[in-house]
Amino acid sequence: MSLDVLHKAVLIALTEAADPGKAPMMRAYMKSDMPFLGVQAGPRRTALKRVFTEHPIDSAPEWCAAALSLWRDAEYREERYAAIELTGFRPYRGFQTLSALPMYEEMIVTGAWWDYVDELAVHRVGGLLAAFPDTMRPLMLEWARDGDLWKRRTAILCQNRFKTATDTGLLYACIEPSLSDNDFFARKAIGWALREYAKTDPRAVRRYVDHVGISGLSRREALKNLAAG
Repeated sequence: MSLDVLHKAVLIALTEAADPGKAPMMRAYMKSDMPFLGVQAGPRRTALKRVFTEHPIDSAPEWCAAALSLWRDAEYREERYAAIELTGFRPYRGFQTLSALPMYEEMIVTGAWWDYVDELAVHRVGGLLAAFPDTMRPLMLEWARDGDLWKRRTAILCQNRFKTATDTGLLYACIEPSLSDNDFFARKAIGWALREYAKTDPRAVRRYVDHVGISGLSRREALKNLAAG
């Protein structure tokens, strides 16, 4: 499959699904240097599903190359959303191995914003952690201490869908290096991760919050759905 053919098909489909009048508002909301076409999530997913189905990929290396081509050559933000969507396209679930991790790391570091990173953290890196814990656990501990904010945020959020399978030791260890971080996105990530785990074990989260004395923003987020007390 030609990468150029796939990219052109993606851009045509996104352009056809776009409402250009919404593009400035979407760009302003996301504080994006990259312009938007004006494609909202529902129409975007429908259009991309059709394109990806019409242009099948035969191997994991080709899949990675296609996603990275979309990502690196994007002129509109929706093209980068398409790259992320391609990485999660159901027929390619078998490609979700550790060999995909460098691709996700590149997207996290170069994307460097919550709309990209949160999807990758929760739905891609989290999946690799669940499938390959012996390799991914120590790596997430490294990322939790990395100088890059978005790798730290990924380490904090990667278990957000784990529920009873949450490795609380890993969760708390990934939060700990960012407890003193004043950055909004670090504090918000801490609160969000704890709020998700509180759906499974609210007492554990309340004990943890009271014990470590996390920031006001993180605390409010963590306890948002818990009864006062």
